[in-house]
Amino acid sequence: MIHMDFRGGLMDNVPTGKLSKSAKCGRSRWAHLLFLAVALVGMFMPVILWAQGPVRIYIEGIEGAELENVKVALTLPEGLVKDGVVNERWLERFQEQIPEKTREALEPFGFYDPEVTVSSGLTTGDIHEVYVFIEPGEPVRVTSVTVGIKGPGEKEEKLLDLAAAFPLRTGATLRHNVYESAKNDLRARAVELGYLDADFSTHEIRVTPEELKAEIELVLQTGPLYYFGEIDFSGAPQYPQSFFGRYLEFKTGDVFSHQKVALTQRNLVNADRFRRVIITPDKDEATADHRVPVHIKLVPSKPKRLRMGIGYETDIGIKGTIKYEDVNFFGTSHRFESQMDISQPIQVVGARYIMPHAKDTRSFSSVSFNMKREDQRDIFTESMTAEFERARTFGKVMTGSVFLQMLKERSEAGDDKTNTFSVLPGVRLSGIYYDNMIRPSRGYRYKTELKGTHQAIGSDTGLIQFTGDGGLIIPLPARLSLITRGKIGWTTQNEPNSDLPVPLRFFAGGDQSVRGYGYKTLGPEDVNGDVVGGKNLLEGSIELERAIAKDWGIAAFYDTGNAFNSFSDMRLAQGAGMGVRYYSPIGPIKLDIARQIGVKDPDFRIHISIGFGL
Repeated sequence: MIHMDFRGGLMDNVPTGKLSKSAKCGRSRWAHLLFLAVALVGMFMPVILWAQGPVRIYIEGIEGAELENVKVALTLPEGLVKDGVVNERWLERFQEQIPEKTREALEPFGFYDPEVTVSSGLTTGDIHEVYVFIEPGEPVRVTSVTVGIKGPGEKEEKLLDLAAAFPLRTGATLRHNVYESAKNDLRARAVELGYLDADFSTHEIRVTPEELKAEIELVLQTGPLYYFGEIDFSGAPQYPQSFFGRYLEFKTGDVFSHQKVALTQRNLVNADRFRRVIITPDKDEATADHRVPVHIKLVPSKPKRLRMGIGYETDIGIKGTIKYEDVNFFGTSHRFESQMDISQPIQVVGARYIMPHAKDTRSFSSVSFNMKREDQRDIFTESMTAEFERARTFGKVMTGSVFLQMLKERSEAGDDKTNTFSVLPGVRLSGIYYDNMIRPSRGYRYKTELKGTHQAIGSDTGLIQFTGDGGLIIPLPARLSLITRGKIGWTTQNEPNSDLPVPLRFFAGGDQSVRGYGYKTLGPEDVNGDVVGGKNLLEGSIELERAIAKDWGIAAFYDTGNAFNSFSDMRLAQGAGMGVRYYSPIGPIKLDIARQIGVKDPDFRIHISIGFGL
């Protein structure tokens, strides 16, 4: 084992260059005295040892990444120490090589003429000690930088900007890793812009060590611009060819982009229709006008699936789910799905028929039908809902839709009873982005809906209703995250004294509302004190989470909100507490303990939920 006295940081795989070398080495009496002094100082300083058997190497004079690279360079050859015995002649040859190895390890950092002094000795415990003292000297500095773009892409602004921002400027210390990284970035950007043959016709560093100067010259030849050519799909004949276009991030004639190929691969994998996706752009088959054909091979998954699950939520207790779906209904590429959710207070049965649009993966038309029964505490509802929706995308995140909803309900909330039919046209706007779907560190979500009805179109009541909710995750230092969410609801009726259908009323309280209160226990009350729901809603939450290890976190939170009939009479309930998070592959599992705030006899409540709940 090698013992090394190191003071510095880490650097892996630092490139070395073919550069001129010069150093002074020797074994002298003063070196022994010098290292004796260093050893005495080291008695009072922290020492980091790298040990292998009876050999110790001490390095002094450098630190940081330079030190770490020298450490790697001076690793003992395998076999020099065998069965605890040192090969003396081999160790002597290794010591003779130390100055040269050290110089080569320091050249990538701009130090071309270091003084390296090597000394060695044998302790009373038969430990071989090798002392290496390094005086790195002045670094080589860049005296001129020329970065040029030639060829058909010589006027590309993104390439010109990157060339102008080359990080090694006149007067800077020559660092080979910085040079190589900037050079690779420039070529990679050209390739991403569609110049697939881009390469350097000139890439030189001319170093004059005795003058401590270096001249850099780079010339990138872009070559021709390539385009996407013919696109062909194979392996999934059960789907119509027109269906695949919605997953493509490019079309024939677009400038070629590896990023767009990767996004297309992601779209097809996430489609939940194919168990294997292989996309092969064939540059060797490019046409004379530089069009690259793209071959996409698909292996379909089974279109019909039956899934069952069981879960638990504090709001509704144990819940069972049965879901059936056919992702290629009668070979049309349309999706049919039906689902049954059963818990003690809520039972829902529904079906949905989705017709994908050729535009992209988030555009569709759908028809759905649901029956719901809810019976808990002071609320009883039986409702049937039918809806037609047509959705289209706006940009990379936003989705907008128009819908027509028909609602038939029979409900009781406290002493309030409603039995109505409503035809509700409306619009929705939504968007969602997370940087990681398992454990996001930043992201946002929003959804707004505006709908209304009137007696003139067959409804029993006339109203306009708006709902909006959203959330935001912001990363903070020290592995902290700030998580906020809010929700607002507003309703107006053309007959203010008529009862609003209970399914259209707002309630507050529960896991995703004001923690510390039970599900739907907040809102306007009747004369008996039963919660009957309100026309308006306002909720907000702020949470500070601290990540622990890979999959855990702890959080402190504050929630406020309530449902009410008039903003002038708004009284917001409050709750605060702490919680634990476990980030599993199915989403975060949250356990919260919340306490009511601002009430005479505050209560504690435990909340368990699965999912982001942002």
